[in-house]
Amino acid sequence: MTPAQAKAEARIGLLNGFAAYGMWGLVPLFWPLLKPAGAGEILAHRMAWSLIVVGVALLVVRRWAWAGELLRQPRKLGLVTVAAAVITLNWGVYIWAVNSGHVVEASLGYFINPLVTIAIGVLLLGERLRPVQWTAVGVGLAAVLVLGFGYGRPPWISLVLAFSFATYGLVKKKVNLGGLESLAAETAVQFLPALAFVVWLGTQGDATFATEGFGHAALLAATGVVTAAPLVCFGAAAIRVPLSTLGLLQYLAPVFQFLLGILYFHEAMPPERWAGFALVWLALVLLTFDGLRTARRNAVRAAALAAQARSATATDPADPAVTTAPAVEADKTDAAHPTGSTAPAASR
Repeated sequence: MTPAQAKAEARIGLLNGFAAYGMWGLVPLFWPLLKPAGAGEILAHRMAWSLIVVGVALLVVRRWAWAGELLRQPRKLGLVTVAAAVITLNWGVYIWAVNSGHVVEASLGYFINPLVTIAIGVLLLGERLRPVQWTAVGVGLAAVLVLGFGYGRPPWISLVLAFSFATYGLVKKKVNLGGLESLAAETAVQFLPALAFVVWLGTQGDATFATEGFGHAALLAATGVVTAAPLVCFGAAAIRVPLSTLGLLQYLAPVFQFLLGILYFHEAMPPERWAGFALVWLALVLLTFDGLRTARRNAVRAAALAAQARSATATDPADPAVTTAPAVEADKTDAAHPTGSTAPAASR
């Protein structure tokens, strides 16, 4: 690939990243359009129509071999079921929060998600944290306490969204499927319960899909596109831009949601809530600074090891042990400085 082609690919990746996180950030504008449908009906339609949209996309790109392999692996299929259950909780709480006037608190959930991901990495995966990461987690905990005092209760919407999405990311990492494939598998698990719920609503006379006109039905069907479109853009960005760049872009979504909550939905922001958010933002600044510094240090170390390898090869090209030792050393160095806990979850 020529430098010009590489630059063009990077630009395409960056635009797709902005598009993905921009759509996720602006989605609070969409859910109120679906009223008078309740959060449960919206969630059921989202699950059902997402499978249809993703199924069509997979037909277009002709990627179906993974499905047979997945069905032959009960453990991985079980993990997909867990992922489907967790993301159902995440989607349901988020839709309810937006349509109930809690957009700011919902945005907080995605601000503190990286901190929760780090905590899960320490508690469940035995990862070691650097001092700055420990400081960020401590500041994040202080923020939750301050916000709990401000709300008069724990910020449960934020905590449920953060913990459910962090758990979802952990499970998806273990499943190791592509974005479209993973969403197809998860929505396939969700489809029958979602369809059954929609039918049940109809028998109770509470369904709005067929009673509020064509426009309303079209908007409910569009929930599948709203779910799949940013994921497709994210996938296009993930293969073209560095993970550190995606890690910075992930904050666009909660920033947009936060601004919408204040400027568009006119939600209250008393001083104690500002204080809590300020602490969260401080924690994220610390994480970002530490992540960028560590990435730069690892890049310098990798360049030095590569230069050492080239020098050793030039000195003694016949000795394979000389050329392989630096690579082994690099692996040890990377293992001693885990950075995966600060990376964004692969899919939302």
